[in-house]
Amino acid sequence: MLYFVGTGFDSRRIQVSQLAHADFLALPQKINMNKPEILKKIKDSTLFSLEEKTELIELLNHNKRYGLVWEEKTENAELELLDKLPVLAEDESKAIINKINKNVPNHILIEGDNLHALTSLCFTHENKIDLIYIDPPYNTGSKDFKYNDSYVDKQDAYRHSKWLSFINKRLKLAKRLLKSTGVIFLSINEEELCQLKLLCDELFRDNYLATFTIKVRHEDRILKGDKDFHEVVEYLLMYRKSDKHKTTKRIRDNSSIADYIYQVKELIKKPKTIVCGKKIVHVFQPGEYEVIKSPPSKTGLKKINIRGSIKEGNSSGRFYMKYLEKNEGKGFLFKVPDMGNDGTGHRYFITPKSDKRVNGDYFQGIPVDIEDTKEVPYPNYFDFEEDFNSAGYEGGIEFRNGKKPLAFLQKIIEMSGCKNNSSALILDFFAGSGSTMHATMECNDIDGGKRQCILVTNNENNICEEITYERNKRVICGYTNPKGEKTEGFASNNLRYFRTNFVGREHTLKNKRQLIQLSTDLLRIKENCYTEIKGAKNIRIFNEAALFLIVVFDDIAIPKAVELIQRLSNKSKIKIYVFSEEHDPYTEDFYEVLDKIELCCLPDAIYKAYQHVLPKKMRTSVEEESNSFINLSI
Repeated sequence: MLYFVGTGFDSRRIQVSQLAHADFLALPQKINMNKPEILKKIKDSTLFSLEEKTELIELLNHNKRYGLVWEEKTENAELELLDKLPVLAEDESKAIINKINKNVPNHILIEGDNLHALTSLCFTHENKIDLIYIDPPYNTGSKDFKYNDSYVDKQDAYRHSKWLSFINKRLKLAKRLLKSTGVIFLSINEEELCQLKLLCDELFRDNYLATFTIKVRHEDRILKGDKDFHEVVEYLLMYRKSDKHKTTKRIRDNSSIADYIYQVKELIKKPKTIVCGKKIVHVFQPGEYEVIKSPPSKTGLKKINIRGSIKEGNSSGRFYMKYLEKNEGKGFLFKVPDMGNDGTGHRYFITPKSDKRVNGDYFQGIPVDIEDTKEVPYPNYFDFEEDFNSAGYEGGIEFRNGKKPLAFLQKIIEMSGCKNNSSALILDFFAGSGSTMHATMECNDIDGGKRQCILVTNNENNICEEITYERNKRVICGYTNPKGEKTEGFASNNLRYFRTNFVGREHTLKNKRQLIQLSTDLLRIKENCYTEIKGAKNIRIFNEAALFLIVVFDDIAIPKAVELIQRLSNKSKIKIYVFSEEHDPYTEDFYEVLDKIELCCLPDAIYKAYQHVLPKKMRTSVEEESNSFINLSI
């Protein structure tokens, strides 16, 4: 259930089932009314432990103006993480590798629950992602959103709470993955638009950028006849990680001279003069000048109407409003010296010729420092109706559940700034048919870039293997679409297929050794180093171009590892991961090669990466239903 309150709890969870008690159920609504009374009730209550009382009092003292409150619902995927650590394991039988060109981007497809995958990515890609795009379930109540293996329908009283609980956990992890300059785009429809906007406002604070309206279907193409209104648009939210992100703008041609079609001819030699500030201005009354239209030319003038922001937004507008607007009469021409940067040495202004016009105009020549292009902001509305209608043919795979067109995703890549970043990292953890990876490879094909894409999806109804993987396999290898048209593949790309796996979370020696054995693929992803070369017992070596990755599984193998490192001629640091029961990477044992390596001990590095993202273990039974509340204030 959702609540909008004047003051409520903050985003920390209260794992206290007794909050359902009548005395505390209305707690948020009473806080402003009689806070001392509420504090006394908490202190005197026998329902709470000392720790729970402390947390409640902290929440009461953390006053906020208003917010979005929902009832937190336990999720099975999160409960698994109470006792297990997620890792990623490659299915090498599904790898699509360019064996001719070694210098191509490695794209990653992860099969598994995206909560588990995102947790693993917090080790491999924290603060590394340039762009995240997601198209989450819209929670329409029409079997598009599953929570704990059951579809959520419109009759479910906790429908919105379940969806918010679900998306909140994943967005918190996603934010950790973004670079400080990174951005996230989220597709949504009206069912959860308002809730998602409030949630993201809290998570990303003051870093909201835009809400785009996207036309996705024709107004006469009715999906269901039982609706009161026909939905033809969806929405796209855009947030940045921090103010270090610089907004990308559209590049427009600025070389045209089509508007420079006027010439001003002075008909008298000694016009009247007036003083405006420190300038001596020549005044021509009607009949003493002539404005002539002529073909566009580099010596022509452009007429600009002085209205709106121009009145205060530039020096010409401000000068006109201050000195000329009410000076003289109708249709007067003013020649102001030493104004503008068009090389003419002056600027002409003209007052309205009749009462039918309110604003004046000025004439400007082509600026001497004009550039051939200019930047203009993107609109917050896009019409992709035709692209959505034809998206079914893209990628050579049929997918009926919200397939996003390539043109739409290319626009997102463009607006994110990744079009100008040839090495960008792009993530989509609601992968669907895999359109985001297809768009990334298409972008690389256009400009020769090496952008990488990470996709995450479960394998419900074999979607990962038969839709997401198969589509991008065809995109790389080439395919024939349903119309019989052959499409050449984007061969300069690698695709690697991973599945989520688990290791016991308790820090036992057995679990530690199992974790380092199963974490090798995590390390390969983290270092973007996949090709294995000959190592030695308890040593695995991977190489990619000038990069070397060495994993030492037992400290007894360190002398051999040092010997192998000494044979390698490498200008960049060799990354060494070594198993250690404690926190010591055996720096002294590597003293002979310290200048060539960067040391890291395992599994300590993984435990540290996970410690802030794994759910905290609760003392109460996980079977107990918690009626904890979350408040997202804005």
